[in-house]
Amino acid sequence: MEKHDQPNRESNVNKLKPQIALVTGGNRGIGMEIARQLSLKGIKVLIGCRDENKGKKTIEQMSKEGVVLELEIVDVNCRNSIDELMKRVEKKYGRLDVLVNNAGIILDRGISILDVTESATKETFETNYFGILNLIQAAVPLMKKHHYGRIVNVSSGIGSFQVHQGLLGLKGSSSAYRISKTMLNALTCLVAHEVENFGIKVNAACPGSVRTDMGGPDAPLSVEEGADTAVWLATLDENGPNGGFFRNRMIAEW
Repeated sequence: MEKHDQPNRESNVNKLKPQIALVTGGNRGIGMEIARQLSLKGIKVLIGCRDENKGKKTIEQMSKEGVVLELEIVDVNCRNSIDELMKRVEKKYGRLDVLVNNAGIILDRGISILDVTESATKETFETNYFGILNLIQAAVPLMKKHHYGRIVNVSSGIGSFQVHQGLLGLKGSSSAYRISKTMLNALTCLVAHEVENFGIKVNAACPGSVRTDMGGPDAPLSVEEGADTAVWLATLDENGPNGGFFRNRMIAEW
């Protein structure tokens, strides 16, 4: 597989001010680590989460480690909440350079497609697909203003068609979650083509199996390793890829 690893160079429009990044679900796990790594690169990072108390605890924890983050309260299942967030970002910073769509849920772990409920499927799609669609639709106008943007959708390899077809030996459990990631991958491709002439790059990242609440304590990868590809895609230079799906900074199969 081809490995992309170009040096990061900010475009001219971003040399005057620190970049502004929003990481949803940034109060824990991979999202928090993505936010931490971006902040250490000199980017002003906003973490978006629904629970204010959890968000404040993350801010305090990171502050003790010398990492400065800012909290934004947002419900990704509510378009009004997303629109209000973008209004605040525009008013305070006048720009949004990076959007990392990390927030996601899994409600049907271990449940077959033949048994998953309609309600669990709809709730999964609401967060893992429609929430991200709404965030992208709200963020792109801000990015277009400065002819620059990096959008990273945190996806999953188990949403790939290789897995759906049973080629990797995984059968039909967690079907609602898996299908939601397939939808997210399709969204990545469609948006990438729509915005490619505006200096905006849109890619999907598979973090792999990571030791988080979702991945479990026995997963092989650390959160630092799981966050790496998303951070790389969030900081691509103008020659970086657009409309791709990546794992370990390498092209992954759709």
